[in-house]
Amino acid sequence: LKAGGVAGVCVDLILFPLDTVKTRLQSPQGFRKAGGFRGIYAGVPSTAIGSFPNAAAFFITYENVKSVLPHGASSYLSPATHMVAASLGEVVACLIRVPSEVVKQRAQVSPSSSTLRILSHTLYQEGIQGLYRGYKSTVLREIPFSLVQFPLWESLKDLWSWKQGHVVDSWQSAVCGAFAGGFAAAVTTPLDVAKTRIMLAKAGSSNASGNVLAALGGIWRTQGLSGLFAGVVPRMAAISLGGFIFLGTYEKTRQLLL
Repeated sequence: LKAGGVAGVCVDLILFPLDTVKTRLQSPQGFRKAGGFRGIYAGVPSTAIGSFPNAAAFFITYENVKSVLPHGASSYLSPATHMVAASLGEVVACLIRVPSEVVKQRAQVSPSSSTLRILSHTLYQEGIQGLYRGYKSTVLREIPFSLVQFPLWESLKDLWSWKQGHVVDSWQSAVCGAFAGGFAAAVTTPLDVAKTRIMLAKAGSSNASGNVLAALGGIWRTQGLSGLFAGVVPRMAAISLGGFIFLGTYEKTRQLLL
């Protein structure tokens, strides 16, 4: 819990400006109208509050599921174990992440409004379900992401450990995390764009229904391939750096605590 929480807070706060740029590039009104480079830390209180419990929930689930399923460098079931553990971790973590992300993203594209004002407006207009708009699309983004990132991360660590004859250091785990995160970020960008459009959609609009396929189809029809991969560069940069900081910090904190 502590190791995951510390890792989550570090990565989210350090890389928040890149996340804001990515969100504004993906927003339906376009980068400039969404705020451009102004108010780059808009929405940061929501992230600061949600980061620790979100990351802690993920790693508690991930490590516990991994411990009861067959795993290890010699097991052919190891990648499947990591996939199942990461997927269940994301489902649990999204219960905390989605409300935080809804408020954060709306603040990022409305830098003149405070986080508290956006939270109260969302609750007044849409109720508690408004904070969970995009839950399904977030889970549908995170599970494929984790199916790529965590087995790749674990496999790279095992390979590096085997090559050097001992378990990887925390910085080596961080390098593996950066590569795995960047690759996973690139291939799941269309799902991230769809999730952003759903969270930012006006209440009552077609995207507000949360239909991921409909959102993807609308983006494809209006903007084509470039629309589906909007924000891919800052997303890859943020998640590569995030993978380095997040997984490296997690490993180091876990080693210190255990």
